[in-house]
Amino acid sequence: MNPRVDALLQAGLAAVQKAVQGNALKPVTALPPAVRRRLAGAPIEIDGNVLDPDLQLLLRLEAMLPGRGNQSVETRRAHLVSSARLVAGQPREMLRVTELTVRGADGQLGARLYVPRTAERGLLVFFHGGGWVAGDLDSHDAYCRDVAAEAGARVLSVDYRRAPEAPAPVAAEDAVAAFTWAVEHAEDLGADPALIAVGGDSAGGNLAAVVAQQCVVRDLAPPVLQLMIYPGLDLVGRRPSRDLFAEGFFLTDEDISWYRDHYTPDPSVRTDPRVSPLLGDPTGTAPAYVATAGFDPLRDEGDEYAELLTKAGVPTTHHREPTLVHGYASMLAVGGPTRAAQLRITTHLRKVLNPED
Repeated sequence: MNPRVDALLQAGLAAVQKAVQGNALKPVTALPPAVRRRLAGAPIEIDGNVLDPDLQLLLRLEAMLPGRGNQSVETRRAHLVSSARLVAGQPREMLRVTELTVRGADGQLGARLYVPRTAERGLLVFFHGGGWVAGDLDSHDAYCRDVAAEAGARVLSVDYRRAPEAPAPVAAEDAVAAFTWAVEHAEDLGADPALIAVGGDSAGGNLAAVVAQQCVVRDLAPPVLQLMIYPGLDLVGRRPSRDLFAEGFFLTDEDISWYRDHYTPDPSVRTDPRVSPLLGDPTGTAPAYVATAGFDPLRDEGDEYAELLTKAGVPTTHHREPTLVHGYASMLAVGGPTRAAQLRITTHLRKVLNPED
């Protein structure tokens, strides 16, 4: 091997180790692209897609972290927050961030309102991911800041109740209650009630779909958009992507089962559309944006829901990001295709929530 290349690779390995120890990706992202490519290893191609090399390197970094097997609920919650900080980059500055409470299905819920410097009158009611068990306002703080800044819209992040303390369909009912509260209090939030979207990532994408459906079922004021980022939508069925990407791509098949069992200890509720909206009827729901990832075990159910929405006559924008993995939206420290996919989401939000731009 060329001595100079060898030295760069050794420096790269040291940077990866430093990132693991220091809980920051900056030493890795600062490496030359060729070095990151070499450190990532041989290209990974599955189902006709080639994994983005920067994400492949990130997977190697994750493999150096303590394992998640048989973790307690509290440990997994802490792990998600620390992992989010690892990939968050520098948080975006806001005009203001306000802690407040919103109405849940049974009492008050914590929430956080992000107002960017360029805010217009649009608002996104956001539900965080984490399998309905992990995740909170802090795990998705950097992402909400980025969405608010790039979309030029307010973001209301809702701390819905989590399992196992509050099993399904509590999170779903909290989400519906919080969204309707936001519509009722739009003026207090500085928003136009006609420009309120609902969205979320992973489990939060599930809740966004539930809210959109339940607004039709209950004759509630609908969102202007339902945003679903690599959502988990069916807790009953199993599709090929669950097996194709069962291990090694951040979210594993074991993770999915662990979250499902904590969220729905009573299997009979899994067919309820408030739990598995893919089993519900999306007819008449709000226009949709569905983002899926090529290397995600949840890929196929997200793709299937986009097709179901389209067949039901719902205006639907669907982007399958072929080179990316589950969780890419929060990986703000990673550039390239990951950043491009993040900006596709916020560009669409800006168009919907700021129609006069």
